[in-house]
Amino acid sequence: MAAGSPRRLLCWLRDSTRDWHVRRRWKPILLMTATLETPFDITTTSIPSFGALQAARTEVWINRHKLESFQNRVAALGTSGEEGKRKGLGLWMIAQYEPAVALLAKHTDDNVAAFTLARSYMSLNRPADALPIFERLAQSYPDEPKPRGGVLEARLEMDMAKDETQAGENLAAALAKTTPAFRESAEGRYLAGRVSELERDLYMAVEHYEACRELDPTHRSNMFRLAYTAERSGQDDIALEVYWTLVRMLPVDKTPLVNLGLLLEDLGRHQDAAACYDTIARHDAMDRRVKLYLQDAISGMSMYYDEDMEKKEDRLNQILRIPITDFELSVRARNCLNKMNILILGDLVKLTEQELLSYKNFGETSLNEIKEILNSKGLRLGMAREEAVRSIEASRRRTGTSDPSDILNKPIADLELSIRARRTVETLGCMTVGDLMVHSEDEMLGMPNFGQTSLAELKQKLGEIGLKLKSKNG
Repeated sequence: MAAGSPRRLLCWLRDSTRDWHVRRRWKPILLMTATLETPFDITTTSIPSFGALQAARTEVWINRHKLESFQNRVAALGTSGEEGKRKGLGLWMIAQYEPAVALLAKHTDDNVAAFTLARSYMSLNRPADALPIFERLAQSYPDEPKPRGGVLEARLEMDMAKDETQAGENLAAALAKTTPAFRESAEGRYLAGRVSELERDLYMAVEHYEACRELDPTHRSNMFRLAYTAERSGQDDIALEVYWTLVRMLPVDKTPLVNLGLLLEDLGRHQDAAACYDTIARHDAMDRRVKLYLQDAISGMSMYYDEDMEKKEDRLNQILRIPITDFELSVRARNCLNKMNILILGDLVKLTEQELLSYKNFGETSLNEIKEILNSKGLRLGMAREEAVRSIEASRRRTGTSDPSDILNKPIADLELSIRARRTVETLGCMTVGDLMVHSEDEMLGMPNFGQTSLAELKQKLGEIGLKLKSKNG
């Protein structure tokens, strides 16, 4: 997330965590900050190690005044020589990774700058660029776990893009060749957790991540995997506590905030969930998914609702949230819609024919493709929301999908799933129970934020009507 105002977020998080033991977990980090005897000055303070840079980063983000003052000092630095290197380090500290890379790439002879450059590459999801830097540092410091851990993590991320199962096997083999000291370090336990997670042994993964956390409570990647894996294995109390801790580790990443919001919604804490989504929306106004989540959380804050209207809204939302990528479109039409930032069916319904045709390279052929897709869902361009609701209901009546005797044609909303499970099903494009039956347990578990708790809920709901998910072998 951008380096905006942390004050509002910090105040909300402090108040929201009053009843949680997260403060006990956070104490070592606060004490570490308190031991900095003199204020950190990016222009003059000695930076002997990456650990010192991390400690200074925590100090910089304590309040808005310190952050803005630090940003101004970084902006005033030059871009060449020692000043350029310090400016690059300062940009990493305020989460400006792209410009940090541009400057730090000129100073790979400095080991602190090189390691920070590699971490910046990892933050930008560029493990192939980070790998050779980590490898060189691992050779120079064979007894230091962090560079060796960076090597293995970068290789893992590269392998994950090809084959997750093979990636886990490769990492397990590489870990077995490391020293016992490395395997017992924070980096070693974190990577062991990644292996267990890829092997679907979620409880063992949580154990490894917890061990890493005890050794290094500032390890962000480990904290996220711990919270995410605990959530997927039904250990919501651990997940909630760790997410709270993680979002206090400024600068805040978007993904933990989204996951925390989803978990809070599941627990019925819609106001706290809305605060998470609102924080993201204020920093990233183009994130349509978060805007939808925010609207849902705000709606959930109301205690009274029309049950019939809510069912209609659920059915409408299931259709309007179908990703555009789920439909067979020509390359030209798909590219035009992407450039227009039209991601889901709901984005499309709001537009008129004239608005689409006014876009460069969007012609009658593409328009007819779009109209055919909308027509198949009982929709058309330029529809108001109320009209869309009526049209969808009329379409269901014409096709007989509202017949309660036909179980497979029952709307997904009738299963009364939790928010997390319902959103996953919607993401898959399922509108009826029949749509859901073509998916297996493994497919469901492979979806983001869908774990064993959600799977057990889904299986129970289907079991109540005498159905079950597709078997593994089809």
